[in-house]
Amino acid sequence: MATATPRTSEETAAPAEPAEAPVPVGPLGLVSEVPAAVPPEDLVATEKAPTLKARVRDFRTRHAKWELALFFFASFAYDIATLRRIDNWFVLTKQGLFLGVLGLLLLVELRWSWDTEPPRWLARVWRFREDALHFFLGGLLSPYTLFYFKSASGLTAFLFLAGVFGLLVANELPRFRARGPVVRLGLFSFCVTSYFAYLLPVALGYYSGTLFMLAVGLSCAATVLTFFLVRAWSGAWRRTLRHVALPGLGVQVLLLGLYLLKAIPPVPLSMLSSGIYHGVEVVKGPKGRDYRLLHERSEWRLWERGDQDFRARSGDRVYFFASVFAPTSFKPQHARDRGTRLVIRWYHDDPEKGWTQYHAYDDLYLEQGGREQGFRTFAYVTNPRPGDWRVSMETEDGREIGRLSFTVTPDDSTAPREFKVDAG
Repeated sequence: MATATPRTSEETAAPAEPAEAPVPVGPLGLVSEVPAAVPPEDLVATEKAPTLKARVRDFRTRHAKWELALFFFASFAYDIATLRRIDNWFVLTKQGLFLGVLGLLLLVELRWSWDTEPPRWLARVWRFREDALHFFLGGLLSPYTLFYFKSASGLTAFLFLAGVFGLLVANELPRFRARGPVVRLGLFSFCVTSYFAYLLPVALGYYSGTLFMLAVGLSCAATVLTFFLVRAWSGAWRRTLRHVALPGLGVQVLLLGLYLLKAIPPVPLSMLSSGIYHGVEVVKGPKGRDYRLLHERSEWRLWERGDQDFRARSGDRVYFFASVFAPTSFKPQHARDRGTRLVIRWYHDDPEKGWTQYHAYDDLYLEQGGREQGFRTFAYVTNPRPGDWRVSMETEDGREIGRLSFTVTPDDSTAPREFKVDAG
């Protein structure tokens, strides 16, 4: 009897041939194309290309400091190009509105910055308050810097100007902004004084130190009013004193100290031009009195104003000719009554005594303002000593509007001189 041969496990477990996948059949019985296998890496979602808006935002983030500098210098250059006259009533009105809006924004910030949430109607725009505050601060500090620059003369005045310019730059810096209402109250106090320091002379038609003191008083009054309002809202006496009264009144104490040191320029007065000449002739012009300025300066010495290298012969006079800007409101009837008096001082560098006052012409009244060429005047000394000289024009209380240095060298020649003529 035959026996069956047992199968091995390999034989019994042998896999069957894989069944062929059904061929996809398309419409009308046609065989359609079999789709290829998708690579695993293609199954991963790819990042979308950034939009133009996103790229611009990323570019601004990476170059934030350069953007800040660009906007700062662009706004300052705009003020230089457009702010021609300090007595322009449109400019004065605009700055007054800026100051008023800035004061209201500060009150709003102080009202709801301490332990209280702003109302719902204000919450939508609350996050823009800081940008708005610094926009208006920049809109005020920029013209103030420009006007102080026009009036500044001497080292102390330029140091004050550098401080004002530093405030203008710091106002744009994030670290400066992060210090909050304390710094902004101090800047606001400075802006109030600066605004009234030249608004009052423009409105009243004369310059006086008393008007600057009045401007300081108005700024102190604004600070005190803000203090009582914020204290009534918050009930925190010490915190209000520290965040409102101290910065606001502290700035005024600093300004008074700088004023006594004669570091604050005498805005709105400013020196338009000045020069040293061999002669000044008064002639009749189409619009009144004109001047012919005689000098020997070489044409290529463009940086000099007149004969700053003055070659003096026996009997020569050295003339100082200047043009001073004053607002249109300055009228002849205001000059002697209200004391808008200017002083021209001559200083000589004596080999033994150093810089000493040689002469002062102190009976000069600023009788007319508003001229585009300024209020023009001149003074002279006869037979000047050889050496270094300096002429300064000052207000009656000693605030320097402008100065000019020149050197006198002896001229022993007897040949005839032919002077060049400039219009003054």
